[in-house]
Amino acid sequence: MEKRGSRRKKAARSEMARRAEGDRPQGSWRRWLRKIMIWGGSLALLGALFLGLAVAFAARSMPSFYQLKATQTAQTIVVRARDGTEIVAIGPSYGKWLSSDQIPQVMKNAMVAVEDRRFYMHPGVDPYGLARAVYVAITGDKRVSATSTITQQLARNVFLNNNRSLDRKAREMILAMALEAKFSKEQILELYLNKVYFGGGAYGIDSASRNFFSHPATELSTAEAAIIAGLVKAPSRYSPTADVDAAVGRASVVLRLMKEQGMIAPDVTVDPSAVNLKEEKGQNSVRYFTDWALPQLDLLLPETFEPIEVWTTLDTGMQRAATAAIKGNVPGGAQGALVSLDRDGAILALVGGTDYVETSYNRATDALRQPGSSWKLFVYLAALEAGYTPDDRVVDTPVTIDGWSPRNSSGRNVGEIDVRTAFAYSINTVAAQLGNEVGFGTVASMAKRFGITTPIKTYPSMVLGSNEVRLIDMTRAFAVLSAKGASVEPYGIVKVTTAGGKLLYQHERRRSSQLVADYVAAGMTDLLQTAVNTGTGRAAQIGRPVAGKTGTTSSNKDGYFVGFSSGITTGVWMGRDDSKKVGGLQGGTAPAKAFAAYMRYAVKDRPVEEFDTDLKLPEWQLEPDDEYMLGDPDDYYFVDEQGNLIEPGEPQGPRDDPFGDAQPGPGEAQRPGRGADGAPQAVGDDFLDEATGARRDRRPRPSQTPTPQPSIEIIRPR
Repeated sequence: MEKRGSRRKKAARSEMARRAEGDRPQGSWRRWLRKIMIWGGSLALLGALFLGLAVAFAARSMPSFYQLKATQTAQTIVVRARDGTEIVAIGPSYGKWLSSDQIPQVMKNAMVAVEDRRFYMHPGVDPYGLARAVYVAITGDKRVSATSTITQQLARNVFLNNNRSLDRKAREMILAMALEAKFSKEQILELYLNKVYFGGGAYGIDSASRNFFSHPATELSTAEAAIIAGLVKAPSRYSPTADVDAAVGRASVVLRLMKEQGMIAPDVTVDPSAVNLKEEKGQNSVRYFTDWALPQLDLLLPETFEPIEVWTTLDTGMQRAATAAIKGNVPGGAQGALVSLDRDGAILALVGGTDYVETSYNRATDALRQPGSSWKLFVYLAALEAGYTPDDRVVDTPVTIDGWSPRNSSGRNVGEIDVRTAFAYSINTVAAQLGNEVGFGTVASMAKRFGITTPIKTYPSMVLGSNEVRLIDMTRAFAVLSAKGASVEPYGIVKVTTAGGKLLYQHERRRSSQLVADYVAAGMTDLLQTAVNTGTGRAAQIGRPVAGKTGTTSSNKDGYFVGFSSGITTGVWMGRDDSKKVGGLQGGTAPAKAFAAYMRYAVKDRPVEEFDTDLKLPEWQLEPDDEYMLGDPDDYYFVDEQGNLIEPGEPQGPRDDPFGDAQPGPGEAQRPGRGADGAPQAVGDDFLDEATGARRDRRPRPSQTPTPQPSIEIIRPR
């Protein structure tokens, strides 16, 4: 019995020891958890205290509701042309201030539904939306939206700018909570709906209603309220005066959200496409230019809300000529665009479409289209830099590169020609051979060097312009040739001043760099000039030297012409927005004609400038100088028939030709290795030919050289 009791005690002690050992790590884990919770709670408490103090301080220093009503923060901008004349005034248009009880409830519901569905529940910052924003920042998942609350948007519109930074976002959140602490939800919504920007210069719902529907906001229908609410996300993109379809599509999204949130009965049908829009007079195409230039002010200027004047590079006469040239030559159903640069990169004219009111989409700066054969500029630049010259001989023959077989537009191959002719007539097989020889990556690098900003794929057909580009980038590339190879940076803003004349910004020309050697630029200009004089760009002639290149894509979807004269470089594109075929459209037809129509006006007050196409090749590219390699012929020693040495320059007897190069008379046969008198020569014919250069004189001319027919070969006669 005692032994049994002893065994039980030992077993109990062992069990207790095992439990104690098992409890040790668990107790340690709990202690660390407790510490983390204490420290985390302390930090959270300090953060909350700091945030509360910041919000309280912001709320205390914030203007009153009536002060905010009286303050208009929108900026008035006067845009001036290069001669100082006012071309457009862009500024706020304010309607009548509507109190909360005057604003239709459907307008409030529409705005809350699309911009901030938890508006009536959050304290200015939506925790769910904040978590979503953090998720987007970490994962970069653009499918998940991360918008600000209505209160945050109001804080940004009234107190801050649109710069994207963590500092600005933090201040926006503090100010939003301060607004919520100081004002009621109805007051915040009233301020928001009377101050938010709806596009077209309209600030507030009353101004937007009058601008778009010709009646005050107190009379807004459900469909009209949905259209206005949909504008806040992107005023220019969804403007009903710029793109009706986009505005209606966005309004449909707003209506769907209102139904989902119970603001509209599910069985109610609303048709935003039936809304009667206010007729708007046509706007000058200058708006294409201002749409491109004015957003740059956010980067050029310090934060300011005072009225400013923006002095630009635009020439009003050239802008009118450019607009007329596009409208007068664009094929029916197609669109057109034009960019014109001065030699320093200043934009003289910019047309983004045929009608700004019909569509504000800027095809000159935003559209990505294939440039066709105008892309061959980079192929031939790479070839010239690799050592080719305009006079080198190449062969137009069927070729296949990595399974790709390009064809000429004529369907024929003409055999041996020079580089100049191949470029002037835009022969595809030669461009393909040159691109293959220098390397498609080299062609892509050349395009990037000349300012192409879009991605470039290096498959073989890229030499014919299959990569999509922007018209402004292609125009910039050609402008480099106009500047004899120096870099060019397009710009549109010369200076910005306050209304009182204080200078806020002054354009400073960047230091240019030489992108290609002088002889490469001269050779390329030679090719471009020939393309206009005798090649595919003949329609671009204007009675003075012009250099340029046409471009036509497959099925006539795009037509390009880019060229320069007298220091002005102009690019023209034409085609349909849906990329469908345009009958008869070629780069050498409508685009070249529009180029000529505009350029005749653009250069009329400029002196005629001849192009520098004189090729001053570097030593490594010159033909070998045989006499220099072998020395001066006067330094050679010869022997007479008796074997006596003859000093250099010493008379050598009655023979007129001491080198034995005299031609035999009629009927005389000159045997190899003998002089004119039949006596044996002291030196061989080969040596004499090398010494006198006779071998080079006796070479057959290029036209006598047999034409080889390999699949891919470039013939370079010495």
